[in-house]
This record gives sequence, structure tokens and C-alpha cells, in this order.
Amino acid sequence: MPRFLPFRALRYAPSTDLDKTCAPPYDVLNDTDRANLVAQHNHNIVNIDLPIATSTQPDAYLAAAQTLKSWIQSGMLVRDESPSFTLYRMQFRDTIGNQRNIVGVLGGIEVVDEGAGDVLPHERTTPKAKTDRLDLTRATDANLSPVWGLSLAPGLSEILKAPAEVVGSYIDDQGVTHTVERVSDPTRIASITDCIAKHPVIIADGHHRYAISRTYRDETRLRTNSTTTDAEQTLTFVNELIDEQLSVAAIHRMYDIDNAALLSVLAGHYDTADAGKVGSHTISEMDSRGSLCLVSPDGTGTFLTPRADTFAGVRDMDSARLEHALRNTEHSVSYQHGVNEVVNKLAAGVAASAILIRPVSLTEIRRTADTGELMPPKSTFFTPKLRTGMVMRDLN
Repeated sequence: MPRFLPFRALRYAPSTDLDKTCAPPYDVLNDTDRANLVAQHNHNIVNIDLPIATSTQPDAYLAAAQTLKSWIQSGMLVRDESPSFTLYRMQFRDTIGNQRNIVGVLGGIEVVDEGAGDVLPHERTTPKAKTDRLDLTRATDANLSPVWGLSLAPGLSEILKAPAEVVGSYIDDQGVTHTVERVSDPTRIASITDCIAKHPVIIADGHHRYAISRTYRDETRLRTNSTTTDAEQTLTFVNELIDEQLSVAAIHRMYDIDNAALLSVLAGHYDTADAGKVGSHTISEMDSRGSLCLVSPDGTGTFLTPRADTFAGVRDMDSARLEHALRNTEHSVSYQHGVNEVVNKLAAGVAASAILIRPVSLTEIRRTADTGELMPPKSTFFTPKLRTGMVMRDLN
């Protein structure tokens, strides 16, 4: 089972405004987002996590490394005096208005070989041409943003429930309160370590980051001739795989096929009904109907209710059913979360059509853990997103 270890966390200095220096994950930010974050604080973490070349340093990754080093030397970033875990709490209201309180723990999880069984993927990944996360890790020798892991360890949430030393808190622009608490008590550290080490951990978010950690580990082993460096683990947020600790949204599908052509293929697998104008209300209607929703560029929709006879043996997931229905149709697909975002992109001509899907159930996520069968790419969108900059892990 996976080793999960404390480490000397690298954090912003106590007087720092985290709401101005932390940022959403790198892969949900565009150039405008980055510029806005830099404008609100010249020590915003995107200066390192999403680096750009400068006139004095044309290599963006070396620029990130130099910035990280200078922030540590200036005292903007401070290392804990001793290894610790960090509790990470998120308080928010979900899409139907329920108050949610998610708690997990940040530590270094063991980097295992593919197929080893202790740290498991839950979905197939899409190819990524760029190696920027690996290049950034090589340059900075740091884990800047965490992988998100789901633990099968029963009772983990109860172990994490009690408060620890608060070292940072802020409310983001979505109304989510992010709080981090340092756990330095040896007895509690041992309790967390032992609990997580007894059961597999499923990667919920950050499959590529975990994969590049494996490459970085192997390179470090060759360079140092050692298997005991900090590269043997990678920064990971772990929480328990139970309903009350998860908020799972869908990642919708956008296609290069126009509505008429797409509907002609899907009509052999789904019953159809008019959905009217698509909006935030559409998801709840889909849930009550047990349907997907095909969206046209004019913002109107068609409910698609799967017919059981055409999906025999297919997993009980909208993403899996769509893959099955379109398996013989040439197409390209891209991914987008958020109903309004989908509608806006269609109106702008980014895609020819789109299909809204429903979130994956906890039952199917657990089935992935039990069977090792992977979901289609981009099947789950775990929310809220962990903020980069709350805790970093130095690998030097």
C-alpha cells in the first residue's frame, strides 16, 4: 500500500494575503487570467507555476526557478522547521445550495510504477504534446500544485476532522473558503500515515502530474544513484472516497459534427425530446429525466434518454455510452465544464455541437477502484479546485 509522508512544507510568509497570491490550477487559466492574477500581486504563484520568458531570462522554466529561489531568499516563502502534514478544508455551497465541508490532507505520496496497484488511475488520459509540467519540475525541483487522491481508507475523514494550527485561510471569487492547518504532532502524523497506508489511493485529478513525477523520480535516481530522495514522493491532497467528501461535476462534450448529423447517429441509441432553451436549470432536468442534452449553436437543446437495449454491457456512465454510440463515427471531441461556458463557446463557433452529460456516480468511481477498469477521458470534474500556492513541496 502507498507510503504517505509528511514534509517540510514551503508556504507564503504569515503576513501574506493568500487571496492575492494563490491561484486556481494552471490548466484552467488562460493568458488573460494569468495577467489579472499577476496584476493583483507581484508575488502571485502564477509567476512560478505559469512562467513566461523575460528579457533577462529567455527560458521560462529557468525564470521560474530563479523566481522561486529569490522568493525563498527574501522570506516571501518560508519552509516549516520540521516535517508536517497540512489539513486542507474547503467550505462552500454546492450547485443545489447545500452547505459542504470537504477536508483532506496534503502530504507526499509514494510515486509508484505504472500498474503497481497502490496508486491507481481512474480514467484514461488525453495525450498532451507539451512537457511543461516536467520541464517546470526539473527547473524548480519543486511540487508546486498537488495531485488529488481519493483514499479507500474507512474513517479517514474522522481522523482529519479535528482542527490543527491554522496557517492560512481565504475566500475565493467563487465563495469557497480555503483553509490550511499544520499538523506537527507526531502522534497525529503517525495516525494519518498509518490510515492512508492501509488502502489504495485513486487519482481523482492530476494524472499527468503524477505521471511526470514518475519520470522525474527515475531521472533523480539515475542522477543521484539513490532511492531515498524527496523525488520518491509527490505532493498530493488525499481525502476519503465517500459521498459527503466529494463534489463531482461533469465535463461536457463538444464536437466537430453538426447537430443534424450527430442526432442522426444518436437516434439509434437514445429517445429524444425537446429541451427548449438550455441554461443552468437544464442539468437538474437531465438528472430527473435520466437524460443527456444535445445543444445546438442557437442555445436550444434536445434531451437524449438512453435506451437500455442498445447499451448492454456498457458502464452506467454518460461518457461511456457516448463513446459506444459514436464508436463508428469519425469525429473529434473537446471538453468543457459549465453549462453557460458550453453555450457561449457554441455561439462563438468554437464547436459545431455539444452534449451535456451528468456527473459520474460514487458507485462508478468505487467500481473503478475495485475492478481497475478505466473511465473514458474527462469523465469527472472534482470541485472545488484546490488552490495552487497554499502549500508547496521543495524537492531539494
